[in-house]
Amino acid sequence: MKQRLQPGDWAEPKGYANGVVASGRQIYIAGQIGWNALCEFESDDLVAQTRQALDNVVAVLAAAGARPEHIVRMTWYLTDKREYLARAREIGRVYRELIGDYTVAMSAVQVAALIEDRAKVEIEVTAVAPTT
Repeated sequence: MKQRLQPGDWAEPKGYANGVVASGRQIYIAGQIGWNALCEFESDDLVAQTRQALDNVVAVLAAAGARPEHIVRMTWYLTDKREYLARAREIGRVYRELIGDYTVAMSAVQVAALIEDRAKVEIEVTAVAPTT
């Protein structure tokens, strides 16, 4: 179970939660980039790489018996802030399709580069799934 935290006198955030409280089994997912299961890039497009990185997150969650709604924290590392902002609507559509839930505490950081030269985004996740 998770619950969004929002101080009453704060403006509503758009596309994330200011905080989340959850109880259950914790799952930590290493930064996922936009390559497939064979560690191959199929695209250099930011939105396509974001879709693949989120697909990878969902696959790791499934390996733990968890689902996207169990995500409580995400950190996005991006190589180009301006491209991210310019394509935010497209990225938002992909996010809603694959993850669905904006009850996630998120941070986004522009970095000079990622370890894999073709990578444009890396997404690190913490999830809390119900205990079984």
